[in-house]
Amino acid sequence: MKIEFLRDIAAMVAGKNAGQIVDLLSDKKNVNEFIIAKKLGLTINQARNILYKLSDEGLVSFIRKKDRKKGWYTYFWTFNTDKALILLQKHISKEIEQLEYQLKSREQKRFYICKTCNTEVTEETALLHNFICPECGEVYELNDNKKAISEINSSINRLRRQLEEINKEVRIIEDKKTKKMESDRKKIEKEKLEKRRKSQLERKKARDKLAKPKIKKFKKSSKKKKKVSKKIKKNKPFKNKRLPKTTFVKVAKQKAEKRKKKKF
Repeated sequence: MKIEFLRDIAAMVAGKNAGQIVDLLSDKKNVNEFIIAKKLGLTINQARNILYKLSDEGLVSFIRKKDRKKGWYTYFWTFNTDKALILLQKHISKEIEQLEYQLKSREQKRFYICKTCNTEVTEETALLHNFICPECGEVYELNDNKKAISEINSSINRLRRQLEEINKEVRIIEDKKTKKMESDRKKIEKEKLEKRRKSQLERKKARDKLAKPKIKKFKKSSKKKKKVSKKIKKNKPFKNKRLPKTTFVKVAKQKAEKRKKKKF
C-alpha cells in the first residue's frame, strides 16, 4: 500500500513517468541515472528532467561521481520515502480541508442548474441573470444537493482513510529513525568511555614510567656499594688469621715512640 502512495505523490509532482521511477528506486540506494533512463525507455535528458522535479520537492537525493576517463559526472539517485509521505500527508490534508469547505457551502447554500448547458451556479449568480441561463436562455432549476453532499462525504472519508494509513507509515519511519538515533548515541557514548579508559591507562603507564626509574637507580647504587665493600674485604687481611709475633713487637715500638714524641 505504501508504494501506491509514493507513486501518487511522484506522479502529482513530476507526471506519469515519475510513478515508474518510484518502482525503480524504492528500497534501493544510489541507482545510476543511465539505468533509470534505459528501464523507462527515456532519453537521459528526459529522465533527468523528471528526477530534477522530484529533487526540487525533496523526494529524491543524489550523489555524483566523476568518470576519470571521460571527465563527465554521473548522478546516482535515491528516493526519500519519509519526505514523500510527509508531502503526500500535507497534500491530502489540504484536499480534505477544501472538500469540507465545499460540504459546508452545499449544506448552507442553494445551487441552480441549467439542464441544457449542464452548468451549475450559485443562487447569487442566478439572481444576477434573473434565473435565466445567459448561454442558451433556458430557466435555471433548483439543483438537489443531496447527491453532491453524499459524493463529497464519500471522497472525504476515502481521503481520511488514506491519511490514516500514511500517518501509520510515517510513524513507523519515525520510530525507525529514533531507534537508529538511540543506537548511534549509545555507540558514541561507548566510544567516549573507551577513549576515557584508554587515556586513563596511558596516564597510569606514564606515571609508572616516571616512578620506576628512581627505584632502579637506588637499586643500582646499592649493588655498587655492595661490590665496593666486597672489594675492600678482599684487600683487608682476615681477622681470624693470626699475625706473627715480630709484627706485634714492631707495632708496639712504633706506638711507644709516638707517645714519647707527643709528651715532648
